[in-house]
Amino acid sequence: MLEDWFGFGVAVAISVGSALLVALAVEVIMRLVARRYPWARDLQTKTRNPFWALVLVLGLWVGVHASLRGTDWMPIITRFFTIGAIALLAWLLIAFVRFLSDLALSYNSIDMPDNRLARRLRTQTLIVKRLAIALIVVISIGAALFTFDSVRAIGASVLASAGIASIVAGLAAQSVLGNMFAGIQLVFSDALRVDDVIVAQGEWGRVGEITLSYVVLDLWDDRRLVLPCTYFTTTPYENWTRQGSELLGSVEFDLDWRVSPQKMREHLEQVLTETPLYDGRANVLQVTEATAGYVRVRILVTAKDAPTLYDLRCFVREAMVLWIQSVMPDAAPAQRVLVSEQAAAPSAPKRRTTKVEHAGDAGLFTGSAEAEERASHFTSAIPRVRGEEDDAVLGSGEPTLVAPTD
Repeated sequence: MLEDWFGFGVAVAISVGSALLVALAVEVIMRLVARRYPWARDLQTKTRNPFWALVLVLGLWVGVHASLRGTDWMPIITRFFTIGAIALLAWLLIAFVRFLSDLALSYNSIDMPDNRLARRLRTQTLIVKRLAIALIVVISIGAALFTFDSVRAIGASVLASAGIASIVAGLAAQSVLGNMFAGIQLVFSDALRVDDVIVAQGEWGRVGEITLSYVVLDLWDDRRLVLPCTYFTTTPYENWTRQGSELLGSVEFDLDWRVSPQKMREHLEQVLTETPLYDGRANVLQVTEATAGYVRVRILVTAKDAPTLYDLRCFVREAMVLWIQSVMPDAAPAQRVLVSEQAAAPSAPKRRTTKVEHAGDAGLFTGSAEAEERASHFTSAIPRVRGEEDDAVLGSGEPTLVAPTD
């Protein structure tokens, strides 16, 4: 009996020692490679624990199998080691997937101004990572279950009736599968990316996370809006950063008829030179309406992204209000009451000499080379009469509206 235990211990010690020597050799090689390549150090860090555990279990399995071959305990011991090896192999494969995804993300940083391609690759990498991990887990659980004879028999019967089972499963999990395929469609059709700024359900926010079933929006007021992936394939939404993050916004005033658009235009130029929020692409002041006793003045300014544009609009609005209050108080909105009464013969009116002001000829789509280029993006090859609907569209300055993908 003692000789049997001694032989068992020697066999296990030899097999485990050999496995540890192999693992140690691999560890030394990886450290030598890591001196020249930084990615090897990261690979070694992420895979060290599952690799050593797998090697130790395999070495122990070989030693036990060599010592207890032919015994009654061998089938149970073999099943135990098989399940353990499957679990450790799955752990090692998941570590490899995480290493590859982190490596791909490190080469596609989104901390740059023009990061559209980087955001696309980042989104696709994260989705592929989740798919790969889910697939590894499912396959490893299935492989572990198939080590039992009863489960293997059930699996054979399920495969024999795969047609009926697939129909029942498809009907039962229709919404889940729909969201899953919608998430994959969103990612690989480049319709939505992580860090995109969008407007959905009337809420403005940034895409913080895209999973296989839902999309998380980080709203501007620190709330989180969770929407199913099917929402973005069936409902129109605005994507403000699909091609670029630059945006154009408007600031409107209803003022008195005594306002001077020319002086307001000059002050607007001065205001924009004082703030770094303005990106210098376009600034326009136009009188868009002169009805109902008021003059509507609209200011259009541009900024590098949506948050900057919001602050720029607030800054311009406040600066122009302060200027009207201090420099041109007569331009503030006012209601007039005309009181008419019979008076003596009117005397000859006094002649007043005032400086004649001229309307500005610089517009958003005319008056400069940049404006003409901007207008070319909205000009059709077929001439048509421009009406009120055209004015509304051309003057809206709204972001891109993304239609649902098929």
